[in-house]
Amino acid sequence: MATHSDAPIFVLGGAHSPYLGKFHPDFIWKGHPDFGKRENPTLDEHLERSIGGALEHAGVAAREIETGLVANFVGECFVNQGHLGSLAAGAHADLADKPWTRVEGACASGGLAVVQALHALRSAYDVAIVAGGEVQTTVNAMVGADYLARAAHYATEHEIDSFPFPSLFARRIRAYMEAYDLNFDDLALISAKAYANANRNPNAHMKAHTLTFEQAREASKANPTFLSTEELHPYLKVSDCSQVSDGASAIVLATEAGARRLGKNPADLVRISGFGHVVAPLRGERELSAATTTAKAAEAAYGRAGIAAGDIQVAELHDCFTINEILLYEACGFAATGKGAELVREGVTNLDGSLPVNTGGGLIGFGHPVGATGVKQALEITRQLQGECGDYQVDRELHTGLAANIGGDDRTAVVTIYQRG
Repeated sequence: MATHSDAPIFVLGGAHSPYLGKFHPDFIWKGHPDFGKRENPTLDEHLERSIGGALEHAGVAAREIETGLVANFVGECFVNQGHLGSLAAGAHADLADKPWTRVEGACASGGLAVVQALHALRSAYDVAIVAGGEVQTTVNAMVGADYLARAAHYATEHEIDSFPFPSLFARRIRAYMEAYDLNFDDLALISAKAYANANRNPNAHMKAHTLTFEQAREASKANPTFLSTEELHPYLKVSDCSQVSDGASAIVLATEAGARRLGKNPADLVRISGFGHVVAPLRGERELSAATTTAKAAEAAYGRAGIAAGDIQVAELHDCFTINEILLYEACGFAATGKGAELVREGVTNLDGSLPVNTGGGLIGFGHPVGATGVKQALEITRQLQGECGDYQVDRELHTGLAANIGGDDRTAVVTIYQRG
């Protein structure tokens, strides 16, 4: 068994279920031709599909898995289901009677599950599977927004607006615009980039729905400003928001000994070379024009990996709202304070730019089933480094990537570094 705290951990493979929701051609709603004939997949089914796909892609038999972790935020609210470690254990007969653990950290649940798997593999096991999933389309938007407000300090923040989390990030847009050079065109560029990348991605929620820069930059009937709080209403449009999605993602991880036992050559695999995990108090003041918690997590991840921000070639950043992508450019050291918008203006973070960000569409285009997001990010970076992303593959050799997954309003931050070879 692996015991050394610095032992390398390798990603053997993984899979996504398709991310589904409004505007996805396979999502069943009252206007769909199959309405009344079939139902959308359940949380069980999304987890089973991603876990089965991950085992197949990794070439690992279920019996070889020694421990499992499942990430989920609010299954009890959306689908009346808790006890999700036991739920995931039913994904395959040979995963029963294994030690499974549920991990929750709001929108950072997936990233936390990856970190907990690292700890488990460096102390007691050699092969682990990490899955994350959420089903969020079972209620209307306002009820769902109230459920998700549990990632904030509910007693003091849920009444800020009918849509609490969008209002918190509209507040950040306003603060950043007052402090630095940012305009609504910059935010529209991020939205348009996310949709364009998602249109190349067969698993993306928005794979078949387009959004141009011109459509994203102006408020309209199709793209309204929707907050009821008067002072925040102008700052956030629907196009600035991540998706309400159903879906799951899973990855198989192993120590070097575990990988070799399974017939894998570590030199051919992607390893997780560093991580940072930082949590700020849920209540209290925060710097609205900066993601200070994520910045601390990024610093820790770079330190553990022994690299710097300039070494990163591809990134998955938690674009729960367009402003957060800009804040994370700066938190992860890709841009100086107040200069994040310059990256998207100059095309640096486009698919063909020098630092592609959210190549499969991010949370805005790929989708945001909350518990799945951090696991999805880990798999997307791995797939980019292995050249497996098909139509949205970065067209050059890659060896180092970063994923930043946050929970709440920059309250929990997980940053992980991935390297190939």
